[in-house]
Amino acid sequence: MRGRRLETCAKWEALVAEQAGSGLSVAAFCRERGVPASQLFAWKRRLRPAAVESFVEVQVVGSGARRETAGNRAIEILLESGRRVFVEPGFEAAHLRAVLAVLETRA
Repeated sequence: MRGRRLETCAKWEALVAEQAGSGLSVAAFCRERGVPASQLFAWKRRLRPAAVESFVEVQVVGSGARRETAGNRAIEILLESGRRVFVEPGFEAAHLRAVLAVLETRA
């Protein structure tokens, strides 16, 4: 039974990722694939926490690449899209996750 659940989860995870990268709306994507849009939305919600908590590669660069801030303690995050996010000390983790989720879904 557990193997079947893992297969189902993997299937929906792949569909969610495919839709996100397709450039199509959920409705258009689901019409093309013959998948109920309500199920795709449900799986997007279900899989979202796992994506937020996943690890990403971090590359440490020389101090010359840091943004000049009070105490030079900001962290620079370079997204796949090429956007840069500077995070100051004392940031709120939930707020940063929300910002990154929005930035990563936009091309």
